[in-house]
Amino acid sequence: MKQSSYHELNPLVRLKELELLTPDLLERMLKAEDLADVETLFRGTIYGEYLTEEFSESFEEALGHAQEDLLKELVEIVPDPKVVWIYTMRFTFHNLKALIKAELLDQNFDELFIYDGFYSLEQIKTAIRTGQASGLPSSLLESIQEVREHFEESNSLQGIDIILDRKYLYSQRKIADAIDEPELTKEVVSFIDFTNILMVARGIKQKRSRNFMSTALSSHGSILKEELLDCVEGDLEQFTNYLKTTSYGEMMETIIQNNIINLSQLERLCDDYLTSFYETAQTQAFGPLPVLALLNAKAIEIKNLRLIITGKRVGLSEEQIRERMRETYGT
Repeated sequence: MKQSSYHELNPLVRLKELELLTPDLLERMLKAEDLADVETLFRGTIYGEYLTEEFSESFEEALGHAQEDLLKELVEIVPDPKVVWIYTMRFTFHNLKALIKAELLDQNFDELFIYDGFYSLEQIKTAIRTGQASGLPSSLLESIQEVREHFEESNSLQGIDIILDRKYLYSQRKIADAIDEPELTKEVVSFIDFTNILMVARGIKQKRSRNFMSTALSSHGSILKEELLDCVEGDLEQFTNYLKTTSYGEMMETIIQNNIINLSQLERLCDDYLTSFYETAQTQAFGPLPVLALLNAKAIEIKNLRLIITGKRVGLSEEQIRERMRETYGT
């Protein structure tokens, strides 16, 4: 990796960060009396130019277009495009899930497609239909093939998400190791750990078997897969006690109630942890982390805007919305 290239790129990243909404503006939206006041504030941001129809019908489209434009710009200028894909790969695998199911069910789920900066709707649909597609990496084609073989054997859609989630985490670690940036690898490993923790917690609640969870969990995090599997057939209190012994124990304490982890807050904690990790990138002039920090900040901003707008629309209180929101830089 050419560190000097990132040295030249990262000042441009800092300028893009200035386009992010300020915590003060998000706070004003949160405190707005109604959706009309939120709309007024929203139209004054960079997202306003993307609105095409009635606000409640087009704000999602505006959020999507803004994210798409940022991705297009970064893919063109980043020295190693895989750095961008390591973040947007979540969209790629979301697209695989939706479009494979559409093919198997003879349905049209094109509206669920999310732009990832790399692979078009037609590329992925062609790969699903034929097993081949120009420009798609072999890892994606192998994932599609494994899902097809599973469906042919079981005629069940249940395993599709499990297979693709596992492939996604494997691909994350593989690319991070190839990029060979220690801080990036650390972030990816933490992401895999949190994903595994979420799956175990949900598996316990849903009374999943050890064998089932063995197929779902990734072995590419820092928490041993076998130790997680040992928790599966216990209860949430036992799992909570185990988590206290891991490197994430201290932060888990913040969402433990009556000695049981609060599942509704666990995903938020994951997002907040990764945001705090990326904050360290703001002081780095070299390497890919500032680019990833910008992508993460944009994704968190969009998530918070969606929470505020939908929350106001369905009548949630300020406090109900606030407790669901993710931390942003400077908050």
